Amino acid sequence: MNESVSKKAWNILTILAGNAIYALGVAVFILPNDLITGGTTGLGIAFEHYFDIPISAFVFCFNAVMFLLGAVVLGKMFALTTLISSFFYPIILGVFENIPQLGQITNDRMLATISGGLMIGFAIGIVIRAGASTGGMDIPPLVLNKKFGLPVSVMLYVFDFTILILQMLFSDKEQIIYGILLVLIYTVVLDKVLLTGHAQTQVKIVSKKHKEINQMIVQKLDRGSTLLYGETGYLHVDQPVIMTVISNRELSKLNQEVNKIDPEAFMIISRVNEVKGHGFSSNKIYRNRKASA
Repeated sequence: MNESVSKKAWNILTILAGNAIYALGVAVFILPNDLITGGTTGLGIAFEHYFDIPISAFVFCFNAVMFLLGAVVLGKMFALTTLISSFFYPIILGVFENIPQLGQITNDRMLATISGGLMIGFAIGIVIRAGASTGGMDIPPLVLNKKFGLPVSVMLYVFDFTILILQMLFSDKEQIIYGILLVLIYTVVLDKVLLTGHAQTQVKIVSKKHKEINQMIVQKLDRGSTLLYGETGYLHVDQPVIMTVISNRELSKLNQEVNKIDPEAFMIISRVNEVKGHGFSSNKIYRNRKASA
């Protein structure tokens, strides 16, 4: 019970920190340098230009409407996970906007684009990893997916592109280029953050000494393995293939140990984005071999 409470508390702190970093990136790099961007912030920039509505006020109202829409269409559980982001982000953004020193860090648009993209991508990534969303423009694609089956990723790009077009109408050529670059940077960084800590290395080993290699993997590396059925293509001889998944740091050690046992072993190494199961997404279970035999 205590572990569950501490995990929830950690997730809440992560969501708050992520939204604070997001707002800081916008207040320090995006707004002072007149950069355009996607998402709710980009929509707020467009509304400020056309209707003279403060960005933080627009974001707060828009997020509130999207929150209610998400609660009605996507359910109460979704509403709970987006509650913090929907209302904390515009509030902390308004606070940062009222600190003049934050807008005086850099006047270099390229530096602002790169730094802002890194901060926004990282911020959104840790919020999503905490099991929440940033609310706002994340919600319409999810609603359209549930109601009409439209792909979420495609609709996110459509909305971001539409928001960029709204800002392109009053932006110069440099702003447009920097805006596109900003969206690309935070999209790439977001993907990297989501995959960090989950990526593993899959290795398939073909060797006549498969029994010794398999024993080494289990005992020395403390990793599980699977023997796949294989057959040589030329002589049609049965040849088991060892498949194992290890961390990236263990690859060098595995390679050394395999070479000691069989220098002629054939190894296929590939990177996998995520692995679920005992020893990876959950704790290992150690079994008594004699009891299970």
